[in-house]
Amino acid sequence: MKNFLIIGASSGIGKQLAIQLAEKGQNVYGTYHETPVDQSNSTINYYPLNVLDEAPDLSFLPDEIHGLAYCPGSINLKPFKRIKPAAFTEDFNLQVTGAIKVLQAILPRFSKQGASIVFFSTVAVQQGFNFHSQVATSKGAIEGLTRALAAELAPKVRVNCIAPSLTDTPLAARLLNTPEKVEANAQRHPLKKVGTPADIANAAEFLLQDNSSWMTGQILHVDGGMSTVKV
Repeated sequence: MKNFLIIGASSGIGKQLAIQLAEKGQNVYGTYHETPVDQSNSTINYYPLNVLDEAPDLSFLPDEIHGLAYCPGSINLKPFKRIKPAAFTEDFNLQVTGAIKVLQAILPRFSKQGASIVFFSTVAVQQGFNFHSQVATSKGAIEGLTRALAAELAPKVRVNCIAPSLTDTPLAARLLNTPEKVEANAQRHPLKKVGTPADIANAAEFLLQDNSSWMTGQILHVDGGMSTVKV
């Protein structure tokens, strides 16, 4: 039995990942910020956490941690000329600075036998889509951080990143709030479907555990074929 920390475990992909790990008997410590969590019948240990705090309080964790998944994100799609510089900073603080703060706080707790870190990017970093400059900027930084840390923390700590396409989560609700929008977005992908939280959580679960023990520094595209297949 191992100990995993899931930042942003109350919704979407983070919630699904926490559930899957707990169902397999792992000890899961999940954090939440604004989304309420019903803990009455949960096998997941939930704790409030604001990753934007100067020093995130992770004192609830055990001494040994085997894996970290950092799941907070945002999807703000606007023409570049309408985005204020402060909006780029807000995204960067949530998706990059928050991850750095959490990781620096948890590094001393990583198991001496090895640990795994999973970050999240987006297919838009490599593909280049209209109106995605805000999200692609911060997620591009996450991809760079993934590769740099994979080199620095090897061989004991593995660092990988998942770059999904559009996934049916609360974060993407306004992009998928009608059957017509769901179908239109599905048709943009070679596999003709929108991703589910389980599609991404399955990949994250794989990267967190020993089945992926020979993988580090990778950007794993779980995107319905969008990044590589043209049909």
